[in-house]
Amino acid sequence: MLRKRVIPTLLVQDGSLVKTRHFKSPVYVGDPCNTARIFNEFEVDELIVLDIGTGQVEEPINYRLLEELASECFMPLGYGGRITNIDQAARIFDLGYEKVSVNTAALENPELISDLARKFGTQAVVISIDVNKDLFGHPQVRWKGHRGKYQQTPIEWASKACELGAGEILFTSVEREGSWQGLDLELLRSLVANVSVPVIAHGGAGSNAHIQQAFDLGVDAVALGSMVVFQKQGSGVLVHYEGNLLHD
Repeated sequence: MLRKRVIPTLLVQDGSLVKTRHFKSPVYVGDPCNTARIFNEFEVDELIVLDIGTGQVEEPINYRLLEELASECFMPLGYGGRITNIDQAARIFDLGYEKVSVNTAALENPELISDLARKFGTQAVVISIDVNKDLFGHPQVRWKGHRGKYQQTPIEWASKACELGAGEILFTSVEREGSWQGLDLELLRSLVANVSVPVIAHGGAGSNAHIQQAFDLGVDAVALGSMVVFQKQGSGVLVHYEGNLLHD
């Protein structure tokens, strides 16, 4: 049985490391490359880098930053942010990344998942699903750049992505992201029961207990943001990582 993973997750915007709350109001945290060096010292097993962009139209991927990060990191790296085609993914893999995470482009063109899986292998393809809830508490896929409701529920879309070749699902709760209030265990339980690939839970973890709760549900990994860049909720920046967060 594979060991459960705790994965530091870095949000970058315009070359800087930031942290958001509910995907809003990015707060400057520091330099992503310096942070990567710190995580090298902590000997983390894996790192996820998500470029959240600045909202500019057709904003390009910052390959220079990705190359600098790859040169600093001694652990496996995953990247997500504005990947829309095979050529972009290939360039990212050539820089030394092991996985790419795709979100909006996969929603717009689901066959991209199959194309990526055939070219690079399912183990390299992560489908990122951002979820928030409507006024009635029903979970919906957050669809960046589009108005209205996505036609499939988060569970339906995750299942479809797996059929198309996704090797992992990165599931983010928008309403809990940056909140320290705990992961969305109800939806995670349903997700784990309905997909056949590893699930990475992201959004809301604020303690070791929250992480363990997700593992107890069958989640394969927990992605951490606030817990690894802040001293504690409401306090200043202190990038850290505790080895006892890892569970066998």
